Formats: sequence, C-alpha cells, structure tokens
Amino acid sequence: MDLSFSRFEADGPAVALPPDLAVLMVGVAARQAASPTAMVQARLPRPDRNDPFTPAHGAFNLLVWELIEMRADRRKA
Repeated sequence: MDLSFSRFEADGPAVALPPDLAVLMVGVAARQAASPTAMVQARLPRPDRNDPFTPAHGAFNLLVWELIEMRADRRKA
C-alpha cells in the first residue's frame, strides 16, 4: 500500500469535493478549533524573540518557509 503523498500538479484539473465530504471536513475543522487543546494553545503567549530556543528567522523549518515565500513571490509577479 502506497501511503505517500501525491505530487502537486499546478496544471492539474481542479476537482470539486462531494458535498457530504465537504460538510464532514468543515465539521472536523470546527470541532478541532473548539477543542480544549486548541483553546489553551490560542491563549499561549507568542514566543519571545530573546528566548535562546526561538530561531532567529522565526520559522520552524527555514527551508520550507523559504520555499513558501518563493512560491508566493512568483504568484505575485
């Protein structure tokens, strides 16, 4: 069984989700947002930039952040 993610194809056809699946996904997202864990994490203070454990660039994964920024810049152009 292949459990890997398929590659994103920018020129691939857009496929609409079946309404039942879309409603299910919205319900799951709403329950997750209202979970006690999410509520507590929302109240946590933002990381202090002076904290020695906070990355200087502020991103959890710098390479992924740079890739996202690069794609965003391409879309703007």
